[in-house]
Amino acid sequence: MSEQWVPGSKADLMSAIRREWKLLMDVVAKFDEQKMTTPDAGGWSPKDNLAHLAEWMNLLMGYHMDKRPSHEVFGVPEEVTKGWDMEVINPVLFARNKDRSTADVLDDLKLVYEKLVTKLEAMSFEDLLKPRHADDPEKRPLLLWVLGDTTEHFQEHRETIAKML
Repeated sequence: MSEQWVPGSKADLMSAIRREWKLLMDVVAKFDEQKMTTPDAGGWSPKDNLAHLAEWMNLLMGYHMDKRPSHEVFGVPEEVTKGWDMEVINPVLFARNKDRSTADVLDDLKLVYEKLVTKLEAMSFEDLLKPRHADDPEKRPLLLWVLGDTTEHFQEHRETIAKML
């Protein structure tokens, strides 16, 4: 497993987020409506991948940054997020978003991204380096969750979507 990249400054972080976002949007721009809604072998279309990214950016803001209960942020029953089982959470989010229009998903994704960028810009880098959970024995910083739900997640889904071209 490769070592996780960690930015050395807020400027590095924001630059990386914007770069990965642009790369993602550049791939998305290559799809027409039919291709945006055509599922891959796993059953997810590019649109579904984008709805997924918006859900997790919302969770980053509501749960990790604002410290609201995860199930409230997602708007799901508490048992869905208990244990953080992605095999439980992601299908619930997928089902909720699968019938939305591409335009609706894209509009929402862009809005959520802008909200997140604004929220991150308002934070200090020092705040991002503070432990996300006070009781975390590893003292992992909030920054790791920011990277996981932005640059790393954008790249992962960009690569998945690009395979559908």
